[in-house]
Amino acid sequence: MSLIHNPHDKFFKETFGDVGMARSFLKNYLPQEILALVDLETILPQKDSYIDQELQESFSDLLFQVKIHKNEGYLYFLFEHKSYPSQGIALQLLKYMVRIWESKLKESKPDKLPLIIPMVVYHGQEKWNSSLKLSGIIDNYEQLPNAVTQYIPEYEYILYDLSTYTDQEMVGNMLLLIILRTMRDIFIKDTEAFHNILHELLISFERVEDQEKGMQFFETLIRYILSTRQDLELERIYEIAKEVSLERGEVMMTIAEKLIMEGMEKGLKKGREEGLKKGREEGLEKGREEGLEKGREETKLEVARNLLGLGIEMDKVAKATGLSEEEIRKLMN
Repeated sequence: MSLIHNPHDKFFKETFGDVGMARSFLKNYLPQEILALVDLETILPQKDSYIDQELQESFSDLLFQVKIHKNEGYLYFLFEHKSYPSQGIALQLLKYMVRIWESKLKESKPDKLPLIIPMVVYHGQEKWNSSLKLSGIIDNYEQLPNAVTQYIPEYEYILYDLSTYTDQEMVGNMLLLIILRTMRDIFIKDTEAFHNILHELLISFERVEDQEKGMQFFETLIRYILSTRQDLELERIYEIAKEVSLERGEVMMTIAEKLIMEGMEKGLKKGREEGLKKGREEGLEKGREEGLEKGREETKLEVARNLLGLGIEMDKVAKATGLSEEEIRKLMN
């Protein structure tokens, strides 16, 4: 099921973008010597993103203003969506940090640049093998004399490679643990193994102290999983959720229905846009109507494919989409 444009980006920003969740993560995972200098009570999320447009399918970022050693500073998260590590992240991060500094210079023209602590969150299954230092990607750096290296920019970023953490090594409140385990395990290929992981995650939700916030993040998690995993059958996921809590099972089905409707609405919008474009190009009302009709039919077919892929019975797919059973059988062949 793939109805959200970029589910990894959406999940990261809805979880780590929550100030309480970000504060909890930083409190538990920042190196102690840095944590001692950071006043997490002053943390403020910033609106802008600094990632190149062509890389937004693979990366997300979040910037937080915070007091560091009693001065204004920033904590910058770069989240890699891919299941394998990228090379040259140190250079990429440096470019984004320069953009942050440039934006701050434009805003207030400070005498000096604010401190930025860069962090990378990676949740792929392959081990991270990119250098944490800028010097690590500069050719022959280690053999260069100090007389040369003193003129070369150098810094190091903090890496959180979630694939290296066991359940026992992960720390924090229950909601944070659920989020981190979900991010770590989302790429696991074994469907049945993921079913077991999901069951454990849903049980963990029952232990969350703030159940109102827990339900909010439960919906976020289910949307993420249903939009990311192509191998899951909706009815099986419903059964898993219902085993833990009937209420969560019903909420999960409601979320799935919303995702399907969102997919239909996006398809209809695309159909309208294509129809209007065709109508303008041909100067004919007929072109507009043909485009709209084509968009509607393509949307119905796409939704039907998604539902069939989730294991929904043919008569229910027909009822949800308005397609005939004969049309649905053709999709199944």
